[in-house]
Amino acid sequence: MIITIDGPAGVGKGTIAKIVSKTFGFKYLDSGAMYRALALFADLNGVSEKDSSKLKKILIDLHIRFVDHEEGERVLINTDDVTEDIRTNEISTLASKFAANDFVRTILREMQRRIVKNKDYIAEGRDMGTYVFPDAKYKFYLDADLEIRAKRRSLQLKEILGININEDKVSREIDERDKLDMTRKSCPLHPAEDAIIIDTTSMSINEVASKIESMVKNA
Repeated sequence: MIITIDGPAGVGKGTIAKIVSKTFGFKYLDSGAMYRALALFADLNGVSEKDSSKLKKILIDLHIRFVDHEEGERVLINTDDVTEDIRTNEISTLASKFAANDFVRTILREMQRRIVKNKDYIAEGRDMGTYVFPDAKYKFYLDADLEIRAKRRSLQLKEILGININEDKVSREIDERDKLDMTRKSCPLHPAEDAIIIDTTSMSINEVASKIESMVKNA
């Protein structure tokens, strides 16, 4: 069974997906981490999102792995742990630019489908229910006011990186990402026609997770 959870940046998709995956005993697919890992790898190799020729070459050497750890899941590029490196606002914004590349999306989409094949997964991202797993049994789309998402994202970055982030700066960066994600020609961000839309603005993480769990259990 595949359950998809989509939505814009800072809405809490990742945390909620992890909670729901533990409840049902499903594995968790962080598709956004894959785009961030690609963006980081390309950036370190001096390859821009517009250079399809060089992108094709580095994708051959790119192996993204998710490894369980006592402190939580770690993201590896080949043998390098990049869990914290891919969570900066700069890499997040860069990831949205790479995500607009048709070739990149095609390659990562096939990677994602191979990962979940014949398994139970909670797949979280921006196009899981629309383009990657259109036949998923349950689809959810989370949204929230920009101000709330910026606040949540700032708190998340403080927890991950241990530094205070200016919320106004985060808000501008999230707004930029929203525009990039929603207006790109390849697989733009939007709810699937059959997705259940949940406004999380005034809800806690646990309330959203409980609502999703209840709707799946009682379907």
